[in-house]
Amino acid sequence: MTYSFRLVAAALLLSTAPAFADPALLSPSQYTAALMMPAPAADGSAEQQHELAEIKAIQAKMSTADFAKAQSDNDNESVSAFAEVFGPWFDLTKLPKTAALFAVVRKEEDTAGKAVKTYFHRNRPWHLDETLKTCERGKNVQTSYPSGHATMGYSMAVVLSHLLPDQADAIMSRAKSYGENRLVCGDHYRSDIVAGQVLGTVVANELLANPAFQPTFEAAKSELATARSAAH
Repeated sequence: MTYSFRLVAAALLLSTAPAFADPALLSPSQYTAALMMPAPAADGSAEQQHELAEIKAIQAKMSTADFAKAQSDNDNESVSAFAEVFGPWFDLTKLPKTAALFAVVRKEEDTAGKAVKTYFHRNRPWHLDETLKTCERGKNVQTSYPSGHATMGYSMAVVLSHLLPDQADAIMSRAKSYGENRLVCGDHYRSDIVAGQVLGTVVANELLANPAFQPTFEAAKSELATARSAAH
C-alpha cells in the first residue's frame, strides 16, 4: 500500500471524527492520532533513508535565493504568507474580519496538529543528519510529523479557496510551494508534508461545515470582496 493511499484512508477516518471547531469542547488528549494518520517511517528504516536522501538532493541543488525564500516561509506562520497571490490589497491590518477568521483557523489547525505531533514524536531530519542546512535547528526535535507549516498552509488555503474561488488554483499552488519549502529548509520529510496536507484539509473542511464558523466566514467573504473591488 503506498503512502499516499494510506493517507487518503486516514483522511476518511478523520472525516468521521468529532469536528475541530471548538478546542474548549474537544481537548487535544481526545484526538486519537492513530486513527488520523499512519505512523511515519521509523528512524533507520529504508523508507526514512529514502526520504532523507530526497532532502539532501534538494539541498544540493538549491540556490541562495531558494533557501532565503524557504527561511521567509519558515518565519511566517500566518495567512499573510498568501499575500503574494493577491497583491497589496490583501493587507490584514485593513481586513479585521478576515484576520479574525484566520485567527480561528490558526487556532484550530494548531490544536489538531500539536495533538498528532505529540502522539508520534518523530525526530526532525536534521536531528539524524547534522550535515543538513536548516531553518530552525534545535527547535522542537520530536515534532516532525505532521509538518505544522503544511497543516497551517493547507488549512488556510482551503478556506481561502472557498472565500475567493476564482483564485483557487493560485491559492493551492502557493500552499504547495509553502509546504515544499519545508524540504528546502531541511526541517521535514516529504511524508510530514503530505500528512500536514491531509490534516490541514480535513480541519478546514470540518470548519467550513460547522454552523458556528459561518457568520465569521461570511463576514470575511464580504470584506474581501469589497477590498478587492476597491483595488481594481
